[in-house]
Order: sequence, then C-alpha cells, then structure tokens
Amino acid sequence: MRRRTQRLILIAGAGVVLALAMGLTLVGLRDSVVYFVTPSELAEKASPGRRLRLGGLVVEGTFRRTGADNVRFSVTDGATLVEVHYVGALPDLFREGQGVVAEGVWAPGQSFEAERVLAKHDENYMPREVSEALKQRGDWRGKGDGS
Repeated sequence: MRRRTQRLILIAGAGVVLALAMGLTLVGLRDSVVYFVTPSELAEKASPGRRLRLGGLVVEGTFRRTGADNVRFSVTDGATLVEVHYVGALPDLFREGQGVVAEGVWAPGQSFEAERVLAKHDENYMPREVSEALKQRGDWRGKGDGS
C-alpha cells in the first residue's frame, strides 16, 4: 500500500471512532435532559410521560396535605393552573404565592407528579426560567432579574 492510502484509511478509521463516540454520548445525554415549561406550555409542548421541569407561582389557598409526606398544590403562570402532587419533604422556604420549580412527569388529564421541588431562597429570588416566562406573558411583579 502506498503511504497516501494508509493515511486515508487511518483518517477514515478515526472518523468512524469519533462518530461512534459522539453517537453514544448523545444517546446517553438524551435521557438526562430535562426541559423547562410553564403551565400554559405544558399541554402544548410537553410529551406525556417525559421528565420535565414545571415552573410558576404557587397559587394561594391550594396547598393541602393528603398524607404524612403527600402534598398537593397548584402552580400558575397567570393564565393556566396545573395541580402538582409531591411525595416527600418540601423545602423549608416553600410558600404559597412564591416561585417554584417542580421536576417530574406529567400525563394529560392528571396532576403533575413531582419527584423534586425547588423553592426560592430569599425575597428577591425566583428561578430564571419562571421570571422569564412571567415577563413574556406580562405578569412579572418582581424587582430582580431572576438571578
């Protein structure tokens, strides 16, 4: 074989190995990506049964305990309400009327089944995705930029 042919074979082999590595990486990451949606976007954009993050404000008067660690509450973006069911201990700073991000799974006609709930840490903080969604809808009432 000529030297040029050997180089081409080596470059082609390296390209195949690189493409295989990229493909395996993307397949592995596909399952770990969690998309953020607002309550209004949930029915439009979310695939039922897929993990996602639901963000908005906890609606006043909707929080209720249905068992020792079972809680239900509603989240809104100002236009749509979504009921959230969560089993576990809520963050200490979880309150009605505050920004929240719930990570879990949704099925049409059912409540959002949260596996994790994240709450604000001071009076000026709201998750960036929530504040941006509220700003886009014109319902933003906060001082800060969400960071």
